[in-house]
Formats: sequence, structure tokens, C-alpha cells
Amino acid sequence: MNLASIPSPSTGVIELGPIPLRGYAFCIIIGVFVAVWIGNKRWVARGGKAGTVADIAVWAVPFGLVGGRLYHVITDYQLYFSDGQNWVDAFKIWEGGLGIWGAIAFGAVGAWIGCRRRGIPLPAWADALAPGIAVAQAIGRWGNWFNQELYGKPTDLPWALEISEGPNRVAGTYHPTFLYESLWCIGVALLVIWADRRFRLGHGRAFALYVAAYCAGRGWIEYMRVDEAHHVLGLRLNVWTAIIVFVLAVAYIVISAKLRPGREEIVEPEKDAAEAAKDVEKKDDAEAADADGDPLKKDDSDPLKKDDSDPLKKQDAAPEAADKS
Repeated sequence: MNLASIPSPSTGVIELGPIPLRGYAFCIIIGVFVAVWIGNKRWVARGGKAGTVADIAVWAVPFGLVGGRLYHVITDYQLYFSDGQNWVDAFKIWEGGLGIWGAIAFGAVGAWIGCRRRGIPLPAWADALAPGIAVAQAIGRWGNWFNQELYGKPTDLPWALEISEGPNRVAGTYHPTFLYESLWCIGVALLVIWADRRFRLGHGRAFALYVAAYCAGRGWIEYMRVDEAHHVLGLRLNVWTAIIVFVLAVAYIVISAKLRPGREEIVEPEKDAAEAAKDVEKKDDAEAADADGDPLKKDDSDPLKKDDSDPLKKQDAAPEAADKS
């Protein structure tokens, strides 16, 4: 018998009049705003312009949502494409189901596009955003609490999570793995902030530290989960993914520190210089347009204009000179 436990919400939807507010979507949205806010403060502290993080997030967030959903649908395809399932449910992202691995990978592609358009280095932008992403994950995991999903093995610990009877779940008390991961992500954010200040991480190493630290926690938390998943050599697929990504992140930190030590001195072009360059370009374009449209600025092709090199003119000038002599 449990003396204490964490209750689960009876519903994952809050009705605001005619508008249904889904707890899962609400947590994701709040997480995105917090990540951008933290990233903006860190970007400005490194010499960047306010608003740049948000401008690039406009590209990164949609790509991340698509990538996260694709990873989930591909790795759990049986939930949508097996007998008795409705494939249309694969598009119901508000019901839960985002894979962080796909979200980060596709989000990085969107961020690369945004950074390229702004002329700033992607690694520097990622370093600024890294702690914010971890905090966003910590907030987003509470969406799983609203949906009563992604819990661990049965337990009678005081912080056990109460799960009610429902589709694909049995009533009982389980390890709140969503809470474990949420707290772990807060710790990852604090670690990255401390390490960045202590060692002045640059060229993507703060982001790589976030990835490595997250994977270290995701490995043991994933091992506790009991939801259906594919297994490879006795381990859940996401455990193997965490191991591989962890090794790659650590390798990046080591190799990058040797090839590009220190931190970027300039993360974004100066505002005045950038605007001056644009003004000069606009002025040149305007002058070129005026020259093409003004007949007075064209070459001397006027048939009424005399040319000193005309041979007839020279012949007429010779007798005139003789008469004067």
C-alpha cells in the first residue's frame, strides 16, 4: 500500500470555452518560449543582437516538430500502420509522440538555414541555445504526465506515479520516468551554463556537452520504461541511440577543442557595418536604375552632335585657313 504518490490528471485537455487546450501541446509551446528567452540572453551576452535567436528559431522549431514526429512514427510504426490502427493518427501530434533525436536533427537543419540567411555561425548559435533546449525538454516532459504515458516499472515508492486504467495501460503506481528526465534536464542545463562560464566553451562544444549529458541520463531512464519499443540485442532502440550519440558528442568535444580551441570572438556582424553595406548596395542599385532610365545620361549618340573627327569638317577647315592667309 502506498502512503504517498503522484496523482495523474483525469484528462489531458482543458476546455477554454470552444477552444480545447491540450496539456501536451501547452507544455511544448511553453518550452519553446523559455528556450528562446534563455538563448536570447546568452546570445546577447556573447555579443550578438537581440532577436536573432528568435528569428532563427522560426526556422528551427517547425523543422524540429516535423523531425520529432517522423522519428516517433518511424520507430513506432506499429501504432499507426498495423492491423486495426488508423494511419491518420500519425498526424495527431497533439496526442503525444515526439522523438527528441529527430527533433534535434531536423531542428539543426532548420537552424542552419536560418543562420546561413543571417550570416552567423551555426555552432555559436547552438552554444547559446543549448541550456534553453534542456530546460524546454524539462518542461515538455510534463506533457507526458498529462497524457499518462512514458512511465516506468511498477513501484511503491512515495513518489510513485498513479496511472488510471485506459487504452494500452493498466492501473497502478509506476516510476515517474517523465519526472526523472525533467529533473535530469534541469541538471544538464545548469551543467552547461557552469561549464560554459568556467571553460569558455565555443565552436559548438557547449551544445555537444548538452547532447552528451542528456544522453547519459536518457540511457538509464529509457531502461526503466515499460512502454512498447523495438529492441536490439536485448536493449531498447532509444538506449542504443543514446549510446551512439553520446560517443559522437564526446568525440566532437575532444576533436573540436584541438582543432579550434577557445571561443568565437565575433558571433554576429556589427549592426552599423551590416546596415551600411546594405545602404551602399541600395544606392548603387538606384544609381544604376537612374542611368538606364535617363536619356541624358546615355552615351553621345545624338545625330545632331558634331564630331571633331569628321573628315568633311577637316576638309572645309583647310580652304578657310588658306583664305585667311
